[in-house]
Amino acid sequence: MEISGKIVALLPGQSGQGKNGTWKKQEYILETTGQYPKKVCFSIWGDKIDQFAVKQGETVEISFDVESREYNQRWYTELRAFRVTKQGGSTGNDGPPNFPPPADDFMEKADDGDLPF
Repeated sequence: MEISGKIVALLPGQSGQGKNGTWKKQEYILETTGQYPKKVCFSIWGDKIDQFAVKQGETVEISFDVESREYNQRWYTELRAFRVTKQGGSTGNDGPPNFPPPADDFMEKADDGDLPF
């Protein structure tokens, strides 16, 4: 499933020790666009937290899986993001634009004296 919107909040990170070792989880709130915007809580687990580097204010498209589990006769549902694509509305500093390198023979053509006009 996919959804897009703006990241409006990052919740405190969580970590712990489980039967398979150490785990960490980051949750964040995405607000959808449209006439009736909705706020949705997503989670990212493990190494993907650093890989996606989601920041507040960014516009993103999220691919996620829905997972529900039972604990003490209550059901809990979680949206686990497995892909985050950042849109053009990022508020972070993404660095300078990536322009192609100039052609190596540019100066040679300019110095040959054969101008087209």
